[in-house]
Amino acid sequence: MDGLDIYIDDYSISEPIPDEMMALLNQTRALFENPAEEPAAAGETAPTMAVLDNPPPPAPPPPAPAPAPAPPAGGRPAAQGPPPGPRARPPAPPPRGPPRCLADRAPTNCAGCRLLIVGEAEVAIGWAERLAGQREVMVLALGAQSVPVDLPEAPDFVFETGGAVQLAGHLGAFVLNWQDAGIAKSAECDVVLDLSPQALLNRVEFPPGYAAPGRDPLDQALAVIDLLGFDGEFEKPRYVAVNERLCAHSRSQKAGCSNCIEVCSTEAIVSAGNTIKLDPYLCQGCGTCTTVCPSGALAYQYPRVADVGLAIKVQLAAYREAGGENACLLFHSAEAGSKQLAALKRAGKTLPANVIPLETWSVDAVGLDLLLGAVALGATQVAVLGACSHDLAPLRKQASLGHNILNGLGFNGEYLKVIDAESDLLAALAAWPVSVAVPAAELRLLADKRTTLEFIFDHLLKHAPAAVDAIDLPVGAPFGTLEVSAACTSCMSCVGACPANALKAAADAPRLSFLERNCLQCGICAQTCPENAITLKPRLLLKDRRHERVLSEAEVFCCTACGKPMGAKPLIDNMLAKLVGHSMFATPEARARLSMCADCRVVDLINTENSLKAWEMTE
Repeated sequence: MDGLDIYIDDYSISEPIPDEMMALLNQTRALFENPAEEPAAAGETAPTMAVLDNPPPPAPPPPAPAPAPAPPAGGRPAAQGPPPGPRARPPAPPPRGPPRCLADRAPTNCAGCRLLIVGEAEVAIGWAERLAGQREVMVLALGAQSVPVDLPEAPDFVFETGGAVQLAGHLGAFVLNWQDAGIAKSAECDVVLDLSPQALLNRVEFPPGYAAPGRDPLDQALAVIDLLGFDGEFEKPRYVAVNERLCAHSRSQKAGCSNCIEVCSTEAIVSAGNTIKLDPYLCQGCGTCTTVCPSGALAYQYPRVADVGLAIKVQLAAYREAGGENACLLFHSAEAGSKQLAALKRAGKTLPANVIPLETWSVDAVGLDLLLGAVALGATQVAVLGACSHDLAPLRKQASLGHNILNGLGFNGEYLKVIDAESDLLAALAAWPVSVAVPAAELRLLADKRTTLEFIFDHLLKHAPAAVDAIDLPVGAPFGTLEVSAACTSCMSCVGACPANALKAAADAPRLSFLERNCLQCGICAQTCPENAITLKPRLLLKDRRHERVLSEAEVFCCTACGKPMGAKPLIDNMLAKLVGHSMFATPEARARLSMCADCRVVDLINTENSLKAWEMTE
């Protein structure tokens, strides 16, 4: 074997390497054989900073290599000396790039040397002169059209003026649009130094490669140092996975859930018709969107809920086996939270003996499934240290929802707590009263959020001190029922609009059924209903939530002539009421014809004495 095959079972059966992996190996080998040609393949040029309103013409293709001389007849080719000219370049390898499977997992940012400086002319030009030898610099001076600008005699940077500036994109692919004397211009760059009085990007978290330090010279210098570090290729994790099939953002232009768009601090999530679109290059992995998603369409991947749940289960089991009681699980972030715990250790302070710290990339991704899952797995207290969180409001809302469910089941006490980064952690833990522990479950937390919560509710209900059928929840909870008023005409528009298949129409009768466990309380059904007959009611049904129940059932309307079923009686009656004043149905005979099926209407038209017959028509 040549060592490039995959051996299976008895090592006698082989499968060829996939084409994508083979292409990657060939590209890598070509790079090692021709290291001097790595920066630019044939026909390519190094990236330069230029305004895109007048793009340069494409470079001509390289000349074809001369054919090799034919060997002499009768044997081996004669020995030849070195070629008289430079050695011909081999054909360029195909464009480099990761295999398709890898590209789907890890987005890659490629940052070159194009630096854009935006701001007032004097400050921007000063930084451009310092950085022109290290980067390809472009300066956009704001409001410099009416103010004289002192430029160097031979500047080593591109200088532009204008206003109405708009910036979009990410590291390695920023796009700037502006107006210069009424002319629209644009430019591309790798990193941006924004020295304007008002930052071009109005976001809680800026994307990598963009800095808005303000007017302080020290902050500007630190920002420049950070931007100079972005050079080359950078791989970032794909923090969040999107399942569009589960998304309840919109249906038929009726607005539904927009929780993820509202809480995203990087503006990485935007509306895209019936679903949402997440830009992995802008996402910084806070995970708040996965916390507030009611359906599980957004799932955190760094780490996954299943991996965190397994770590919780293992650590709590080890703590119990060692004789520990009243376990307190403390979620903290990998960077800011770890630093805060390390500061306590350096100060000679330690956490209480029953506190089990659990590191995660971002505490904002700790949602209801992890909070209640930890309680179901045996934790008496579950705390979240809010260090590094940009907004604790969604996390507090999840903890409050978990308290409502636990207290409704009879588990009195404070099981869940969100601790501010500025608070005294040790004092908050010491003043926290211990609650009654729930018997540890044998379940595992799954990637499917709703399924995981179903298992947790079953376990909590099994050991609940109070026997309840339903728990009232606050507005905005992802669980609930629907109330249908008498105005319902059984048109079944809500059934087609429901993204979670919670509403179902019977095939044999105008009957509307409802499966409460599937309901997300997104409100699309209420927005779709033409009669405004649907009202949302948040609650958690604990009994018979897996069985459908009838919300509305109407009498069948039959043809007044032949008795053929035509539809729901409220729907037909509503149609007749709306057509009463129409000129085409002014006579009693015409109105009576509306109550007939299609065949009987034709028969009635022909049998009516005053009806016009086709064979009696004249030109």
